Amino acid sequence: MTVTDTPASPIVSASPLPDRLADQLKQALGPKGWSQDTDELAPHITDWRGRYQGSTPILLKPATTEEVATCVRLCHEAGVAITPQGGNTSLCGAATPQGEVLLTLKRMTAIREVDIDNDSMTVEAGCVLENLQTLAADNGRLFPLSLGSQGSAMIGGLISTNAGGVHVLRYGMTRELVLGLEAVLPDGTVWSGLTGLRKDNTGYDLKQLLIGAEGTLGIITAATLKLFPRPARMEVAFCGLRSVEDAVSFLGMAKQASGGSVTAFEIMPALALEFVLSLIPGARDPLAGKHAWYVVCEMSFGRTDGARDTMEAALASAFDDDLVQDAAIAENESQAADFWRLRETIAEAERSQGRALKHDVSIPVSKMAAFIAAADARVAELMPNGIPIAFGHVGDGNVHYNVIALDDEARHTMIEQASTISGAVYDTVDSFGGSISAEHGIGVLKRAELAGRKPVDVAVMRAIKTALDPKGIMNPRVLL
Repeated sequence: MTVTDTPASPIVSASPLPDRLADQLKQALGPKGWSQDTDELAPHITDWRGRYQGSTPILLKPATTEEVATCVRLCHEAGVAITPQGGNTSLCGAATPQGEVLLTLKRMTAIREVDIDNDSMTVEAGCVLENLQTLAADNGRLFPLSLGSQGSAMIGGLISTNAGGVHVLRYGMTRELVLGLEAVLPDGTVWSGLTGLRKDNTGYDLKQLLIGAEGTLGIITAATLKLFPRPARMEVAFCGLRSVEDAVSFLGMAKQASGGSVTAFEIMPALALEFVLSLIPGARDPLAGKHAWYVVCEMSFGRTDGARDTMEAALASAFDDDLVQDAAIAENESQAADFWRLRETIAEAERSQGRALKHDVSIPVSKMAAFIAAADARVAELMPNGIPIAFGHVGDGNVHYNVIALDDEARHTMIEQASTISGAVYDTVDSFGGSISAEHGIGVLKRAELAGRKPVDVAVMRAIKTALDPKGIMNPRVLL
């Protein structure tokens, strides 16, 4: 459950930083490698949504893997907890310290290697995603991870949370884009698993333990990432539809008609589009009429010829089957960006409405429409004046199911019934064989929900955590 404009209370505060440890850390990092300045610490101790407000005795800013290892080793010896932080775009409170030492990777931005023949690049954890997309493009390749916070999110944090984004349909989650990792383990040992190999059958795939572990098993310092051929042509359509059922049917038709060239397929309800059009400067509806639901469909092709014809043929079939009521195909890159902006600014526009309960869940694609209908019914029972807004990634079943309150009565109900409402949403997710966390992770936000719903899974994860981090110093409040 997330209430966007209400800070959460701190959960656990770590012990005060011993003077000896503080001196050792400062000496190891030098004057540029640490800070206790209130103004510099301020943006690091609150999260993007403003929900979590934290504190830290010191901000560590190592510039190399060796410096990270030294910091972790010293903290391990002293039994002092560490919160790792990348771009601080976490939506679940995973990167906000509550008294722990805060270690940021923002100075680790080196590009260690770009291997075009191997379709890979090795980069440090502090590299911003958008810069990596540009680096890949400059080398004639594509790094397909793409999401709203890409201008500030860092690759180490994205790997630690197994980020999703709009291209999961074609390229998979972050864990499918990682060939190798380098990480500092909880005792300060450097594990060097950087490799460009697609095949390596030498036992446990250790990198997969760190991907999605949210910093609880170590600190990722570098990664070798997969690159892909750049599409020769991309077609983007903005479509109006009557229902989620029609959107799911259109998705299947589009994949079939394009030979699997659909790279993204996003859905939004009319109210979400209304918020964007009224609150985001320059936003414009590409369609003349009003529709209950809207879809952004993107196809990518290895050749320029026939690309437009393929998109038009898919839409023609959808029109013939009465699945799509109206559509516009982007005429150029600028117009395609405008279409995408309507989808990508939903969170920003919704945020300006005030209080909301946010749920990042996944459902089998075939059951998405039924889930939304069932969740809407449960929310209506508990909060008749609440307004559900479901949007997200139809192609991979990821629904951002949010409930907003637009008046004082609804806000009061939301405050009083927040846990009950979110619990009902998650119960509905379970009934459809879904997951309570699709792409944002668990963090602090969903820790209790995870423990209650998947006790065996959590017990196994705790056993792994205890084996690797017996002192429990790595992001101790998060995930488990």
